[in-house]
Amino acid sequence: MNSTLTLNPTLTTNTAFTSTQSLNDLVKAASKVISPLGPISTFAARTPWVGMEQESFEEVARRLKTIVDVDIYPNEFVLRSAQNRGEIRQEFLEIQLQKWLDSQSLDIPHDVAERFCRSALLLDDPLPSKPLEISELKKIIKKVSHFNCRIIKKQTVKTFSQRMEQLGDGRIAKDLNRHMIKWCKLFLDDIQAVWSMPNRENGFYDAWRGIIKYDPSLKSTVRKKLNEGPQNADDALMNALQEMDIPFKEIQEYLEAHLYALPGWAGMMLWRSQQSAKEHSLLLEYLAVRVSMECALIKPYLPLPKQDIDAKAFLEPLVSAWAQWGDMPVSLISQLPPTELEAYLTLAYRFDKVARYRLWLEAWEKTYEDQLMKLITSKQSIVRKMDKTVMAQFVFCIDVRSEPFRRQLEQEGPFETIGAAGFFGLPIATTKLCSHHSHNSLPVMFNPQFKVKEISSDIELKQYQQRNQVVNSLSSTFKTMKHSLPSSMLLPEISGPWLGVQTLARSFIPKWAGSTFHKIQKKWLRKPFTKFTIEREHTIASELPIGFTDGEKVNYVRQALKMMGLTNHFAPIVVICGHGSYSTNNPYSSALDCGACGGASSGFNARVFASLCNLPKVRQTLEKEGISIPEDTVFVAAEHITTTDELKWLYVPELSNTAKDAFNQVESILLKVSEKANAERIPQLPNIHLNYKKPKAEAERFAEDWSEVRPEWGLAGNAAIIIGERRLTQDCNLNGRVFLHNYNWQNDKNGDLLEAIINGPGTVCEWINLQYYASTVAPHYYGSGSKTTQTVTAGIGVMQGNASDLLIGLPWQSVMQSDQNIYHSPIRLLVVIQAPREYVERTLSHNQAFNQKVQNGWVRLASIDPEGIWESWS
Repeated sequence: MNSTLTLNPTLTTNTAFTSTQSLNDLVKAASKVISPLGPISTFAARTPWVGMEQESFEEVARRLKTIVDVDIYPNEFVLRSAQNRGEIRQEFLEIQLQKWLDSQSLDIPHDVAERFCRSALLLDDPLPSKPLEISELKKIIKKVSHFNCRIIKKQTVKTFSQRMEQLGDGRIAKDLNRHMIKWCKLFLDDIQAVWSMPNRENGFYDAWRGIIKYDPSLKSTVRKKLNEGPQNADDALMNALQEMDIPFKEIQEYLEAHLYALPGWAGMMLWRSQQSAKEHSLLLEYLAVRVSMECALIKPYLPLPKQDIDAKAFLEPLVSAWAQWGDMPVSLISQLPPTELEAYLTLAYRFDKVARYRLWLEAWEKTYEDQLMKLITSKQSIVRKMDKTVMAQFVFCIDVRSEPFRRQLEQEGPFETIGAAGFFGLPIATTKLCSHHSHNSLPVMFNPQFKVKEISSDIELKQYQQRNQVVNSLSSTFKTMKHSLPSSMLLPEISGPWLGVQTLARSFIPKWAGSTFHKIQKKWLRKPFTKFTIEREHTIASELPIGFTDGEKVNYVRQALKMMGLTNHFAPIVVICGHGSYSTNNPYSSALDCGACGGASSGFNARVFASLCNLPKVRQTLEKEGISIPEDTVFVAAEHITTTDELKWLYVPELSNTAKDAFNQVESILLKVSEKANAERIPQLPNIHLNYKKPKAEAERFAEDWSEVRPEWGLAGNAAIIIGERRLTQDCNLNGRVFLHNYNWQNDKNGDLLEAIINGPGTVCEWINLQYYASTVAPHYYGSGSKTTQTVTAGIGVMQGNASDLLIGLPWQSVMQSDQNIYHSPIRLLVVIQAPREYVERTLSHNQAFNQKVQNGWVRLASIDPEGIWESWS
C-alpha cells in the first residue's frame, strides 16, 4: 500500500514520515546491521557486518556492546592464551599503545597518561569490587557535574522492551523474542512441518494476523488489540511506532535494535526478501509483527520513565581506574581542579576495555604479520628455480586447505601449482543428471548468467532415471510414512531390523559401513558417461540461457587464464582442480565445501572449464590474441576432497603422447602426496583415538563416522591472502592459514587484474575470515553453539534447544580445539600484494570500497615490492 497516512496530531515532537516510501527507506537503511542468512543446505561464509563497513571496527564493537552486550574483540582469556603461545609479542603491544596515545589530545602529562595506560593494559589487574567512599565520590561528582553529559555525545537507542530490562523487568523482551521465534518457525518451515501456517502465501504479516487471535499464550486484551490492528504491514508498523511515540530521528536506530535482537531470524527474512519479488517486503512485515507485538505487550507500562545518566554509576569506575592503575588515592583525585579532573576522567573513559582489547588484537595481528614477513623474505634468496620441464600444472582454488596439498605435490616432481578462484570465473547455475533443480555454482555475492546441464545419451539416461527413481521413491516413501500419523505407528516395526543393523554398523565400523553402502549404491545406480550443455540452446526469455555462444566461451576462458596468470609456458597436462568435502550426519556439511559458493562443490565448474579449454575453436581464437596453447597440451579436471586430502579424476579426455606420460607421472605420486598431506593435517584434529601411523585411513574414518563432530577443520586458522607469484611462497610452510592467488604485476599494466582479484576473491576471503572471527569471539551470538546440542529447525537452519535465535555462524567445534582452547586465531585478514608501491596506491585510489575496509579496520594491508621489501599499510 502506498497511500499517504495522516499521523496523530498529538505527536508534535515527531518529525514524522508521511508515506510508506519513507518507511521502506528506513527499513532498508536499518537492514544494514544484519546479514542475509540463507538455508543451511547452501551455507556460505558471510561477514555479519557487511553493511556496516562504512563505520570503523571499533565503532561497531562499541555499538554492539551497548545494544546487545556482545563483545566482538577477543576476550581476556583468549588474548592471554595467545600471548602464552607466543602469538602476541610485548613489543608490538607497546608500539600500538604509543600510536594510540599519539592519536589522543589530552591535557595530561604524557608520562602520567602512559603509566596509567600501560598498567591498565596488563589485563591481570582488575578494578577493585569494593565501592568508593560516598563522601569523596560526591566531591568529584559536584566538581564535574556536567562532565557525564558532555562526554557522552549520544546514547544508543534501545527498544522499549530492552529498557524494561534495564528497569528490572526482563520478561517482556524475553517474551517478545519467544513469540517471534514461534511465528518465524511456522512461516518459514517448508520441509519439516506436516501442517503449514495458514495463508502463508499472503505474506508473513497477513498469515500472522489471521491466527494471532487464537494464541493462548497471550492475554485476551493483547490478542484483541493485535487482532484489531491495521490490515497491512506498513500501516501496522507506522501505528505502533506512533503509539509508542518514537521520534522520527530515532526510528531507524529503533528498528536496528529490533533486528539486533534476533539477527538470525531477521537475516533469514532479509535473505528471502532478496530472492523473490513477491516477498520483497518480508523484512518490513517481520518488523511490523515484532513492533506491533512489543507495543501491545508494553502498553500497560507506558509511558516509561525517562532515561537519565546515573552520575555515580558512570563516574565511579573511572575514579577507581585512576586509583588502581594511576596509583592516585581517591582523596588526591577529589582535590584536583575541575579542568584537570575532567582531563584525567576523560582518559579513563576513552581507554576502556574496548580500547584496551583493540590494542591487544592489533598487537596479535602485527605479530602474525611480522612472522609471515620474516618467513617469506627469508626464503626469497633460496627460491627453487624449475630447471626441468614442467610436466603438469595444477590450478587449485585459493582455499587455505589447498596450500598444504600444493606444497606436498610440488615436492614430488616437476609440477607447478597455481591459485585462482575455485569457480574458475564461470558464472553458472548447474543441473546434475536427472535433477530438476539448479544450484548456483559461484560466490553468493554474484548472480549466475548461464545454466549448464549434465546430460547423457537417451538410452542410458532412461535406464539411469529408472534406477535413480527407485532409490528416491524408497527415501520419499519413508519420509511420508514418518510424517503420517497412522503409518508412523507401524514404521518402527517395519524399518527396525534394517535400521538397527545400519545403526550398529555405522557406530562401530563406520569406515567399512560407509564404504560398503556407497559401493552398493554406486553399483546399483551405474551412472553413465556424461557431458555438458556447453553449446547455446534456445530458451525462453525469462530463463537463464543454457550453454555459451562461441564468443562467450572464448571470453570466459581468456578471462580465467589471465586471472590465473596462465597465458604461456603451458605444460603437457593442465589439471583444473575443483574442491569439495565429504562428511556424514553433518548439518554443516555445505560449510566444508566451497566457503563462498553456498555449499557447491567446484568439481562441476572444473569439468566445464577444462572442456571449454580443449575446444579447438577456443584455442584458435586465443592464439590470434597471443595466448598460444600447444596442440599436445590437454586440460583435465579433478576434485580435491579436503576431508581426506585426495585428488579424484572427474574428466580425462583423450590424451596426447606427452600428456599421457605426464598423466602417468602424476598418477604414480598421488597416493604419496595424499599420505603426506594427511600426516600433516590429521594430528591437528583433537581426538584421543587418532591412529597417527595410518593418517589416510583416519581421515576416511572421520568422513564416514556419523558421530564425528569435527570431520575436518575447514577454513579455520585462515589469516591472510597473498596475491602474487607462487615462487614467492613455494618453499614456505604456511600451515594452511593463507589463501594463495596467483598474480604477476608485470602483466597488469593498468591494474584491472589486481582490482578484479580484490573485488572478487579478496572480498570472498574477507567474508570467510570475518565469519570465522565472529564465530570465535562471540559464539553465543554469531556462532551456532555445540553441534551436539543443535536442533535442525524448519529445514532451514539450526537452533540451540527449541526456542533460540536461528543461529547464523559456525559450530563451536569448527573453531575450538576444546572447551577451553581455541583453534582458530581470531585476527582480521591480512591482504598481501606483490607489486610496486604505485600499484597499491592506484588500487586504493580507484577502489574506494577496499580503501574504506582498510581505513576502518575490517582488513589489513601489506605489500611486497619488486625488490622484496615488505611495507605495512595498516
